[in-house]
Amino acid sequence: MSAQPRPEASTPGSAAQAGADRAGSVQAPEARLLTEAVTRLRRALRSSIRTDYPWETLPMAQVELLQVLGEHSPARISDLAARRRLAPSTVSGLIGQMISAGLVARDVDAADRRASVVTLTDAGREKLAAWTTAHERRIDAALGALDDDAREAIGNALPALFQLAENLGGEAGEGPSER
Repeated sequence: MSAQPRPEASTPGSAAQAGADRAGSVQAPEARLLTEAVTRLRRALRSSIRTDYPWETLPMAQVELLQVLGEHSPARISDLAARRRLAPSTVSGLIGQMISAGLVARDVDAADRRASVVTLTDAGREKLAAWTTAHERRIDAALGALDDDAREAIGNALPALFQLAENLGGEAGEGPSER
């Protein structure tokens, strides 16, 4: 495992401080480290799932739509686009691919028969459950390799990480109490 990156000292007059002053803000060392940690976690998880579970070929954008539909179904394309912060045309294209794969179905919106909604199919639910289980197994194994203090620190950080996600513009209600 590579060493954890260490923040540069940012003292007045240093090159790091001068760059921060020119940019108009100071980037906290914690922000840099957290960005690096999240990036590494996402990359490692994506890579490990493809290595350990080669059957998993679902693109992440489709997985994220399945996750939203797993919690908020049925949903209109515009609602899915807003929740994932994507263009409706992008979501529409992804949904078309997912319909062809049998993961979702398009139905008439019962509240407004002029509109359509997207729902998970049984195959979509099964795919999402398999994807979630595979990722939970990978994370559980990685957590199991940590010492008790590290696992406790991660557990204690979870509420703050959910709050951080909400502060970054994450969807309300994505916290641990509603999962």
